[in-house]
Amino acid sequence: MISSDVIRGYNDIMILYLLLERDSYGYEVSKNIRMITEEHYIIKETTLYSAFSRLEKSGFIESYFGSSPQGKRRTYYKITQPGISWYKEKCEEWDLTKKVVNKFVGR
Repeated sequence: MISSDVIRGYNDIMILYLLLERDSYGYEVSKNIRMITEEHYIIKETTLYSAFSRLEKSGFIESYFGSSPQGKRRTYYKITQPGISWYKEKCEEWDLTKKVVNKFVGR
């Protein structure tokens, strides 16, 4: 299991990655993060909704109400154009981060 302290700065990137594919709601995002990481990282609900709030305030995502197949009201999130641009910048930053940290890991 990955420490939440280690991965904290990358939660936004993971969420935006999932929203690039399609609009989604909180539980589905959480479930997909858990599945993609093969349960090595499980995002806490408070962490997830704090990230949604931060991303929305930054203009990187927008929320809207929709319904589940059972008719239950859900809040969905979609990525915005500024969110796509910010995601791409963060991916480039991650590539550089990996290069730098790899110089110190595994020696």
